Amino acid sequence: MTTLSIHPSIDGGILPAAKDFAGGTLVCRCARDPVIVEVATQTAFNHACGCTKCWKPQGALFSVVAVAPRDKVSVKSNANKLKVVDASAAIQRHACTGCGVHMYGRIENTQHPFYGFDFVHTELSEEQGWSPPAFAAFVSSVIESGTKPSEMPKIRSRLREIGLEPYDCLSPELMDLIATHVAKQSGELKA
Repeated sequence: MTTLSIHPSIDGGILPAAKDFAGGTLVCRCARDPVIVEVATQTAFNHACGCTKCWKPQGALFSVVAVAPRDKVSVKSNANKLKVVDASAAIQRHACTGCGVHMYGRIENTQHPFYGFDFVHTELSEEQGWSPPAFAAFVSSVIESGTKPSEMPKIRSRLREIGLEPYDCLSPELMDLIATHVAKQSGELKA
C-alpha cells in the first residue's frame, strides 16, 4: 500500500522547532543568481495549505506556509527577478521569474486582519529549526486543483496521521484573530 504524499517536507514526519531559533534564509530554485530572502525571526502559524494560490513543489498536494512579521522579511539578492503573481489577490505573492518559486507573500491592505505578516515557505531554507506545521487549512480546496472528491476522506486521514488537524478554513486561533479584528473595526468590540 502506497502512502499518500501530502508534501515532501512533512511526509516523513514533522520536525520540532529548535529552541531559540532566530531565522534564516530562503533560496529560490534557480541554479544561477538565485533570489535570496532573509527571515530574521522564527515563524508562526506554519501549516499545510490546500488553496490553489499558494506555491507547491512539483507533485505536492499541499503547500507548507508560515508567517513572519513583515519587518523581519527582506530580499537580500536578486530582487529584480521577483514579480507579483496576482496583483488583485489579498496576498501579493512575490515569485521568482526564473524558477517560479513563491519567495514571500505580503498583504498591502492596512485594513486586512493579517496586515503586517508576510507568508513564507520555510522549505526553501537549508536551516533546520523553523516552527513546524501545526494544522492543515483549506483542505477541500485541493478539489479545485483536480483532486477527486472521493479522495478527501483518505487525504484527511493522512493529514491526521501526520499530526495535522484538517480544516476547510484556517485554524480556530486564526479565525478568532480575524473575527476579533473585524469586531474591533466595526466597533462591536472595544479595543
